[in-house]
Amino acid sequence: MIRKDVVVIGAGAAGLQCGIESAKAGRNTIVLEHNRMIGTKILISGGGRCNFTNINAGPSNYTSSNPHFHKSALSRYTPNDFIDLVEQYKIDYYEKTLGQLFCKNSSREIVALLQSEADKYGLEIQTSTKVGEIKKADDGRYFVLTNQGDYSCESLVIATGGLSFPSRGATDFSYRVAKQFGLKLNPPRPGLVPLVLDFNKNLDYKSLRGISFYAEVYTDNISFKEAVLFTHKGMSGPAILQISNYLNGSKEFHIRLEPDLDLPAFFTKERRSGVLVKNLLSEHLSSRFATEWATYHGFDCSPKQLDDPQFERLLGLLDKWTIAITGDEGYSKAEITLGGVHPDELSSKTMETRKHKGLYIIGEAVDVNGWLGGYNFAWAWASGWAAGQFV
Repeated sequence: MIRKDVVVIGAGAAGLQCGIESAKAGRNTIVLEHNRMIGTKILISGGGRCNFTNINAGPSNYTSSNPHFHKSALSRYTPNDFIDLVEQYKIDYYEKTLGQLFCKNSSREIVALLQSEADKYGLEIQTSTKVGEIKKADDGRYFVLTNQGDYSCESLVIATGGLSFPSRGATDFSYRVAKQFGLKLNPPRPGLVPLVLDFNKNLDYKSLRGISFYAEVYTDNISFKEAVLFTHKGMSGPAILQISNYLNGSKEFHIRLEPDLDLPAFFTKERRSGVLVKNLLSEHLSSRFATEWATYHGFDCSPKQLDDPQFERLLGLLDKWTIAITGDEGYSKAEITLGGVHPDELSSKTMETRKHKGLYIIGEAVDVNGWLGGYNFAWAWASGWAAGQFV
Protein backbone atom coordinates (compact mmCIF):
# COMPACT_ATOMS: atom_id res chain seq x y z
CA MET A 1 0.00 0.00 0.00
CA ILE A 2 1.54 3.30 -1.13
CA ARG A 3 0.83 6.01 1.41
CA LYS A 4 -0.15 9.50 0.18
CA ASP A 5 -1.70 12.56 1.75
CA VAL A 6 -3.98 13.14 -1.23
CA VAL A 7 -5.15 11.01 -4.16
CA VAL A 8 -6.94 12.75 -7.02
CA ILE A 9 -8.74 10.52 -9.52
CA GLY A 10 -8.99 12.17 -12.93
CA ALA A 11 -6.39 14.27 -14.76
CA GLY A 12 -8.74 16.67 -16.47
CA ALA A 13 -9.00 20.40 -15.84
CA ALA A 14 -10.48 20.17 -12.34
CA GLY A 15 -8.34 17.25 -11.17
CA LEU A 16 -5.07 18.76 -12.34
CA GLN A 17 -5.95 22.13 -10.84
CA CYS A 18 -6.74 20.50 -7.51
CA GLY A 19 -3.60 18.36 -7.57
CA ILE A 20 -1.39 21.34 -8.34
CA GLU A 21 -2.88 23.40 -5.51
CA SER A 22 -2.54 20.49 -3.10
CA ALA A 23 1.10 19.91 -4.04
CA LYS A 24 1.76 23.65 -3.83
CA ALA A 25 0.59 23.50 -0.21
CA GLY A 26 3.14 20.77 0.52
CA ARG A 27 0.79 17.81 0.49
CA ASN A 28 2.13 14.53 -0.88
CA THR A 29 -0.27 14.22 -3.81
CA ILE A 30 -0.79 11.92 -6.77
CA VAL A 31 -3.23 12.26 -9.66
CA LEU A 32 -4.43 9.02 -11.23
CA GLU A 33 -5.68 8.98 -14.84
CA HIS A 34 -7.07 5.99 -16.72
CA ASN A 35 -6.20 7.40 -20.16
CA ARG A 36 -2.71 7.25 -21.61
CA MET A 37 -2.34 11.02 -21.38
CA ILE A 38 -3.61 13.87 -19.24
CA GLY A 39 -6.15 16.48 -20.31
CA THR A 40 -7.79 14.51 -23.12
CA LYS A 41 -10.91 16.72 -23.15
CA ILE A 42 -8.80 19.86 -22.89
CA LEU A 43 -6.99 18.83 -26.07
CA ILE A 44 -10.17 18.59 -28.16
CA SER A 45 -11.95 21.58 -26.68
CA GLY A 46 -12.57 24.69 -28.74
CA GLY A 47 -11.81 22.91 -31.98
CA GLY A 48 -8.27 22.19 -30.74
CA ARG A 49 -7.68 25.72 -29.43
CA CYS A 50 -9.23 25.35 -25.97
CA ASN A 51 -11.84 27.88 -24.94
CA PHE A 52 -10.12 27.93 -21.55
CA THR A 53 -12.37 30.44 -19.75
CA ASN A 54 -14.87 33.24 -20.20
CA ILE A 55 -14.20 36.73 -18.87
CA ASN A 56 -17.91 37.14 -18.08
CA ALA A 57 -18.26 33.97 -16.01
CA GLY A 58 -20.56 34.47 -13.06
CA PRO A 59 -23.20 32.52 -11.11
CA SER A 60 -25.99 33.39 -13.56
CA ASN A 61 -24.20 31.51 -16.35
CA TYR A 62 -24.80 28.16 -14.65
CA THR A 63 -27.70 25.86 -13.89
CA SER A 64 -27.73 23.80 -10.72
CA SER A 65 -30.16 22.17 -8.32
CA ASN A 66 -28.70 24.65 -5.81
CA PRO A 67 -28.35 27.98 -7.62
CA HIS A 68 -26.20 29.46 -4.85
CA PHE A 69 -23.69 26.63 -4.43
CA HIS A 70 -21.18 27.64 -7.12
CA LYS A 71 -20.98 31.30 -6.08
CA SER A 72 -18.30 30.68 -3.46
CA ALA A 73 -15.71 28.94 -5.64
CA LEU A 74 -16.29 31.23 -8.63
CA SER A 75 -15.78 34.31 -6.47
CA ARG A 76 -12.54 33.02 -4.95
CA TYR A 77 -10.92 31.79 -8.17
CA THR A 78 -12.00 34.00 -11.04
CA PRO A 79 -11.36 33.89 -14.80
CA ASN A 80 -8.72 36.59 -14.28
CA ASP A 81 -6.79 34.27 -11.98
CA PHE A 82 -6.46 31.67 -14.72
CA ILE A 83 -5.76 34.35 -17.34
CA ASP A 84 -2.86 35.53 -15.16
CA LEU A 85 -1.45 32.00 -15.25
CA VAL A 86 -1.86 31.80 -19.02
CA GLU A 87 -0.02 35.10 -19.38
CA GLN A 88 2.78 33.93 -17.07
CA TYR A 89 3.39 31.11 -19.55
CA LYS A 90 3.26 33.59 -22.44
CA ILE A 91 0.45 31.73 -24.18
CA ASP A 92 -1.10 33.86 -26.90
CA TYR A 93 -4.88 34.02 -26.67
CA TYR A 94 -7.77 36.02 -28.09
CA GLU A 95 -11.42 36.77 -27.39
CA LYS A 96 -13.52 35.12 -30.06
CA THR A 97 -16.94 36.46 -29.06
CA LEU A 98 -19.05 37.07 -25.94
CA GLY A 99 -16.04 36.89 -23.61
CA GLN A 100 -14.83 33.51 -24.88
CA LEU A 101 -11.05 33.18 -24.64
CA PHE A 102 -9.17 30.77 -26.92
CA CYS A 103 -5.53 29.85 -27.44
CA LYS A 104 -4.24 31.36 -30.67
CA ASN A 105 -2.24 28.24 -31.38
CA SER A 106 -3.22 25.00 -29.68
CA SER A 107 -4.99 23.42 -26.71
CA ARG A 108 -1.73 21.60 -26.09
CA GLU A 109 -0.38 24.81 -24.58
CA ILE A 110 -2.90 24.61 -21.73
CA VAL A 111 -2.04 20.97 -21.06
CA ALA A 112 1.68 21.87 -21.16
CA LEU A 113 1.01 24.69 -18.68
CA LEU A 114 -0.67 22.29 -16.27
CA GLN A 115 2.12 19.74 -16.65
CA SER A 116 4.70 22.45 -15.97
CA GLU A 117 2.85 23.58 -12.86
CA ALA A 118 2.67 19.96 -11.70
CA ASP A 119 6.41 19.53 -12.22
CA LYS A 120 7.16 22.82 -10.45
CA TYR A 121 5.39 21.75 -7.28
CA GLY A 122 6.30 18.07 -7.34
CA LEU A 123 2.86 16.74 -8.21
CA GLU A 124 3.01 13.09 -9.22
CA ILE A 125 0.79 12.07 -12.16
CA GLN A 126 0.24 8.46 -13.10
CA THR A 127 -1.54 7.63 -16.37
CA SER A 128 -2.97 4.35 -17.70
CA THR A 129 -4.20 3.66 -14.19
CA LYS A 130 -7.53 1.87 -13.78
CA VAL A 131 -9.19 2.20 -10.39
CA GLY A 132 -10.82 -1.06 -9.43
CA GLU A 133 -12.13 -0.35 -5.96
CA ILE A 134 -12.31 2.34 -3.29
CA LYS A 135 -12.59 1.51 0.39
CA LYS A 136 -12.81 3.60 3.54
CA ALA A 137 -11.00 2.36 6.65
CA ASP A 138 -12.27 2.68 10.21
CA ASP A 139 -9.65 5.36 10.89
CA GLY A 140 -11.05 7.52 8.07
CA ARG A 141 -8.33 6.87 5.50
CA TYR A 142 -9.26 5.86 1.97
CA PHE A 143 -7.83 2.95 0.02
CA VAL A 144 -7.67 3.21 -3.77
CA LEU A 145 -6.96 -0.13 -5.47
CA THR A 146 -5.65 0.09 -9.04
CA ASN A 147 -3.91 -1.94 -11.73
CA GLN A 148 -0.68 -0.07 -10.98
CA GLY A 149 -0.56 -0.32 -7.23
CA ASP A 150 -2.75 0.38 -4.23
CA TYR A 151 -2.84 3.71 -2.40
CA SER A 152 -3.99 4.98 0.96
CA CYS A 153 -4.73 8.64 1.61
CA GLU A 154 -6.29 11.09 4.04
CA SER A 155 -8.04 13.01 1.27
CA LEU A 156 -9.59 11.49 -1.84
CA VAL A 157 -10.75 13.71 -4.70
CA ILE A 158 -13.11 12.48 -7.42
CA ALA A 159 -12.57 14.51 -10.60
CA THR A 160 -13.57 12.08 -13.34
CA GLY A 161 -16.25 14.24 -14.95
CA GLY A 162 -19.42 13.04 -16.63
CA LEU A 163 -20.49 10.91 -19.56
CA SER A 164 -19.90 13.26 -22.49
CA PHE A 165 -17.28 12.25 -25.08
CA PRO A 166 -17.21 8.49 -24.34
CA SER A 167 -14.66 8.16 -27.16
CA ARG A 168 -12.27 10.09 -24.92
CA GLY A 169 -12.72 7.68 -22.04
CA ALA A 170 -15.67 9.23 -20.23
CA THR A 171 -17.33 6.84 -17.78
CA ASP A 172 -19.86 6.85 -14.95
CA PHE A 173 -17.10 6.40 -12.36
CA SER A 174 -17.96 9.51 -10.34
CA TYR A 175 -21.61 8.46 -10.10
CA ARG A 176 -20.67 4.97 -8.96
CA VAL A 177 -18.49 6.42 -6.21
CA ALA A 178 -21.29 8.76 -5.17
CA LYS A 179 -23.71 5.86 -4.90
CA GLN A 180 -21.16 3.80 -2.97
CA PHE A 181 -20.91 6.54 -0.36
CA GLY A 182 -24.64 7.24 -0.22
CA LEU A 183 -24.59 10.65 -1.90
CA LYS A 184 -27.67 12.04 -3.61
CA LEU A 185 -27.41 12.15 -7.41
CA ASN A 186 -29.41 14.18 -9.89
CA PRO A 187 -29.90 11.98 -12.97
CA PRO A 188 -27.24 12.70 -15.61
CA ARG A 189 -28.26 13.69 -19.13
CA PRO A 190 -26.48 15.18 -22.16
CA GLY A 191 -25.93 18.93 -22.04
CA LEU A 192 -24.89 21.51 -24.64
CA VAL A 193 -26.04 18.97 -27.21
CA PRO A 194 -27.50 19.10 -30.76
CA LEU A 195 -31.24 18.47 -30.91
CA VAL A 196 -33.14 15.95 -33.03
CA LEU A 197 -36.20 17.45 -34.72
CA ASP A 198 -39.59 15.83 -35.09
CA PHE A 199 -39.69 15.42 -38.86
CA ASN A 200 -43.49 15.24 -38.93
CA LYS A 201 -43.87 18.64 -37.26
CA ASN A 202 -41.12 20.68 -38.94
CA LEU A 203 -39.97 21.80 -42.34
CA ASP A 204 -37.65 19.52 -44.34
CA TYR A 205 -34.54 20.25 -42.31
CA LYS A 206 -32.55 17.48 -44.01
CA SER A 207 -32.55 19.43 -47.26
CA LEU A 208 -31.13 22.40 -45.35
CA ARG A 209 -28.20 20.57 -43.75
CA GLY A 210 -25.20 22.86 -43.40
CA ILE A 211 -27.21 26.10 -43.59
CA SER A 212 -26.91 28.43 -40.61
CA PHE A 213 -28.71 31.59 -39.57
CA TYR A 214 -28.69 34.06 -36.70
CA ALA A 215 -31.65 33.82 -34.34
CA GLU A 216 -32.97 34.22 -30.84
CA VAL A 217 -33.72 30.77 -29.48
CA TYR A 218 -35.90 30.84 -26.40
CA THR A 219 -38.24 29.23 -23.91
CA ASP A 220 -40.57 30.93 -21.43
CA ASN A 221 -37.63 31.37 -19.06
CA ILE A 222 -34.47 32.12 -21.05
CA SER A 223 -33.19 33.09 -24.49
CA PHE A 224 -29.94 33.05 -26.46
CA LYS A 225 -29.02 35.09 -29.53
CA GLU A 226 -26.46 33.16 -31.55
CA ALA A 227 -26.12 31.03 -34.67
CA VAL A 228 -28.38 28.06 -35.47
CA LEU A 229 -27.17 25.30 -37.79
CA PHE A 230 -29.22 22.66 -39.60
CA THR A 231 -27.81 19.11 -39.33
CA HIS A 232 -28.83 15.80 -40.86
CA LYS A 233 -30.78 15.03 -37.67
CA GLY A 234 -32.06 18.45 -36.68
CA MET A 235 -30.39 21.57 -35.31
CA SER A 236 -27.11 22.50 -33.72
CA GLY A 237 -25.04 25.67 -33.44
CA PRO A 238 -24.29 27.75 -30.33
CA ALA A 239 -27.86 28.92 -29.69
CA ILE A 240 -29.24 25.38 -29.88
CA LEU A 241 -26.54 23.94 -27.63
CA GLN A 242 -27.26 26.66 -25.09
CA ILE A 243 -31.02 26.13 -25.02
CA SER A 244 -30.59 22.35 -24.73
CA ASN A 245 -29.53 22.82 -21.08
CA TYR A 246 -32.88 24.40 -20.25
CA LEU A 247 -35.42 22.14 -21.96
CA ASN A 248 -35.78 19.79 -18.98
CA GLY A 249 -37.83 17.24 -20.89
CA SER A 250 -39.79 19.77 -22.91
CA LYS A 251 -40.40 18.72 -26.51
CA GLU A 252 -40.37 22.20 -28.02
CA PHE A 253 -38.72 25.61 -28.01
CA HIS A 254 -39.12 28.80 -30.04
CA ILE A 255 -37.09 30.75 -32.58
CA ARG A 256 -37.23 34.46 -33.41
CA LEU A 257 -35.65 34.90 -36.85
CA GLU A 258 -32.98 37.61 -37.19
CA PRO A 259 -34.09 39.32 -33.95
CA ASP A 260 -31.80 42.33 -34.31
CA LEU A 261 -33.48 43.21 -37.63
CA ASP A 262 -37.08 43.03 -36.32
CA LEU A 263 -38.49 41.08 -39.24
CA PRO A 264 -42.13 41.64 -38.17
CA ALA A 265 -41.55 45.40 -38.47
CA PHE A 266 -39.85 44.87 -41.83
CA PHE A 267 -42.80 42.88 -43.19
CA THR A 268 -45.30 45.36 -41.78
CA LYS A 269 -43.67 48.00 -43.96
CA GLU A 270 -43.94 45.58 -46.89
CA ARG A 271 -47.65 44.84 -46.23
CA ARG A 272 -48.69 45.92 -49.73
CA SER A 273 -45.65 44.52 -51.52
CA GLY A 274 -46.09 42.24 -54.52
CA VAL A 275 -42.70 40.62 -53.93
CA LEU A 276 -42.91 37.00 -52.80
CA VAL A 277 -42.49 36.39 -49.07
CA LYS A 278 -39.56 34.03 -49.74
CA ASN A 279 -37.78 36.73 -51.75
CA LEU A 280 -38.28 39.31 -49.02
CA LEU A 281 -36.91 36.83 -46.48
CA SER A 282 -33.98 36.14 -48.79
CA GLU A 283 -32.83 39.71 -48.26
CA HIS A 284 -31.87 38.66 -44.72
CA LEU A 285 -31.63 34.86 -44.76
CA SER A 286 -30.27 32.09 -46.98
CA SER A 287 -32.37 31.76 -50.14
CA ARG A 288 -32.76 28.00 -49.65
CA PHE A 289 -33.88 28.46 -46.06
CA ALA A 290 -36.20 31.35 -46.92
CA THR A 291 -37.86 29.32 -49.67
CA GLU A 292 -38.28 26.21 -47.50
CA TRP A 293 -39.57 28.21 -44.53
CA ALA A 294 -42.09 30.24 -46.54
CA THR A 295 -43.36 27.22 -48.49
CA TYR A 296 -43.72 25.01 -45.41
CA HIS A 297 -45.78 27.64 -43.60
CA GLY A 298 -48.02 28.33 -46.59
CA PHE A 299 -46.64 31.70 -47.60
CA ASP A 300 -45.80 30.89 -51.23
CA CYS A 301 -47.14 34.29 -52.23
CA SER A 302 -46.61 38.01 -51.64
CA PRO A 303 -47.67 39.92 -48.50
CA LYS A 304 -50.43 41.76 -50.34
CA GLN A 305 -51.99 38.40 -51.30
CA LEU A 306 -52.45 37.49 -47.63
CA ASP A 307 -55.62 38.45 -45.82
CA ASP A 308 -55.24 40.10 -42.40
CA PRO A 309 -55.41 36.90 -40.30
CA GLN A 310 -52.85 35.21 -42.59
CA PHE A 311 -50.57 38.23 -42.41
CA GLU A 312 -50.80 38.29 -38.61
CA ARG A 313 -49.90 34.61 -38.62
CA LEU A 314 -46.80 35.43 -40.71
CA LEU A 315 -45.71 38.11 -38.24
CA GLY A 316 -46.33 35.73 -35.37
CA LEU A 317 -44.20 32.97 -36.90
CA LEU A 318 -41.33 35.37 -37.60
CA ASP A 319 -41.39 36.25 -33.93
CA LYS A 320 -42.27 32.83 -32.48
CA TRP A 321 -41.54 29.85 -34.70
CA THR A 322 -42.12 26.76 -32.54
CA ILE A 323 -39.73 23.85 -33.07
CA ALA A 324 -40.80 20.31 -32.09
CA ILE A 325 -38.07 17.90 -31.02
CA THR A 326 -37.89 14.19 -30.30
CA GLY A 327 -34.68 14.26 -28.27
CA ASP A 328 -30.98 14.99 -28.60
CA GLU A 329 -27.89 13.41 -30.17
CA GLY A 330 -26.62 11.92 -26.92
CA TYR A 331 -23.39 11.88 -24.99
CA SER A 332 -21.20 11.34 -28.06
CA LYS A 333 -22.12 14.84 -29.27
CA ALA A 334 -22.71 16.52 -25.91
CA GLU A 335 -20.20 19.08 -24.68
CA ILE A 336 -21.03 18.38 -21.03
CA THR A 337 -23.10 16.15 -18.77
CA LEU A 338 -25.92 17.78 -16.84
CA GLY A 339 -26.84 16.51 -13.38
CA GLY A 340 -24.46 14.69 -11.09
CA VAL A 341 -23.73 14.85 -7.38
CA HIS A 342 -26.26 17.10 -5.67
CA PRO A 343 -24.50 20.27 -4.44
CA ASP A 344 -26.19 20.01 -1.06
CA GLU A 345 -24.00 16.95 -0.42
CA LEU A 346 -20.90 19.17 -0.55
CA SER A 347 -19.38 22.14 1.22
CA SER A 348 -19.39 25.09 -1.21
CA LYS A 349 -16.21 26.35 0.44
CA THR A 350 -14.13 23.17 0.31
CA MET A 351 -15.98 20.78 -2.07
CA GLU A 352 -15.75 18.13 0.70
CA THR A 353 -18.69 15.79 1.13
CA ARG A 354 -20.68 16.49 4.25
CA LYS A 355 -21.18 12.80 5.06
CA HIS A 356 -17.58 11.63 4.62
CA LYS A 357 -14.65 13.65 5.90
CA GLY A 358 -11.77 13.61 3.42
CA LEU A 359 -13.89 12.78 0.35
CA TYR A 360 -14.11 15.59 -2.20
CA ILE A 361 -15.98 15.81 -5.52
CA ILE A 362 -15.23 18.54 -8.08
CA GLY A 363 -15.75 19.67 -11.64
CA GLU A 364 -18.32 18.18 -14.00
CA ALA A 365 -19.17 15.37 -11.59
CA VAL A 366 -21.09 17.96 -9.56
CA ASP A 367 -24.50 19.25 -10.63
CA VAL A 368 -23.17 22.65 -11.75
CA ASN A 369 -23.62 23.16 -15.47
CA GLY A 370 -22.16 26.10 -17.37
CA TRP A 371 -23.11 27.77 -20.63
CA LEU A 372 -21.23 27.14 -23.83
CA GLY A 373 -18.17 29.35 -24.21
CA GLY A 374 -15.56 28.62 -21.54
CA TYR A 375 -17.88 28.65 -18.53
CA ASN A 376 -17.39 24.96 -17.73
CA PHE A 377 -13.63 25.39 -17.72
CA ALA A 378 -14.10 28.34 -15.37
CA TRP A 379 -16.01 26.03 -13.02
CA ALA A 380 -13.38 23.30 -13.34
CA TRP A 381 -10.55 25.69 -12.42
CA ALA A 382 -12.56 27.23 -9.57
CA SER A 383 -13.84 24.00 -8.00
CA GLY A 384 -10.43 22.36 -8.36
CA TRP A 385 -8.74 25.34 -6.76
CA ALA A 386 -11.26 25.44 -3.91
CA ALA A 387 -10.74 21.77 -3.01
CA GLY A 388 -6.99 22.13 -3.41
CA GLN A 389 -6.87 24.63 -0.54
CA PHE A 390 -8.29 22.12 1.94
CA VAL A 391 -7.42 18.54 0.95
